Amino acid sequence: MWAGAGLVLVVLAVLVTSATVPRWWAHRVGEQVDGSITQGTTLGIVYGFVFTFLPIVGIVLILRWRRTWKTIAVALALGIVLALPNLMTLSIVIGRGNAAHAGDRVLDVEAPAFRGGTLAGAVVAGLLIVFIGYLLVARDRAETKASRAREETTTPARSDER
Repeated sequence: MWAGAGLVLVVLAVLVTSATVPRWWAHRVGEQVDGSITQGTTLGIVYGFVFTFLPIVGIVLILRWRRTWKTIAVALALGIVLALPNLMTLSIVIGRGNAAHAGDRVLDVEAPAFRGGTLAGAVVAGLLIVFIGYLLVARDRAETKASRAREETTTPARSDER
């Protein structure tokens, strides 16, 4: 019974947020950009980069620290909360409801180039994370290779003579 009531509440919350959040977010962004293409692009790049980079780095750092099911749940929840601005923009871009279409029109007029800037910032953040990951893996491989080379040079050669 409690699970059913909880499920009904979750469904109602999703319906209410899907009908209000895209409009609300589009107006907040529109107030910040105020119709400027330059400001829309700049703000979009900043939002896209920051709110892609921080969630991924936060999740990775938490999971490197500990990997229990509770810390995985906390890491994912933290990642979702940190990515909310990008997720709200995404709900406007790919949404099919009236609120998403209204938010789309608001962004067209009040925040031009914000959506494209957000995409560019998110792509740059993703590429930076991949590059940092490559550097970390390459460093670990180099350290492993160097330690093996040190072991081989410090270990005396064995002779089979008795």
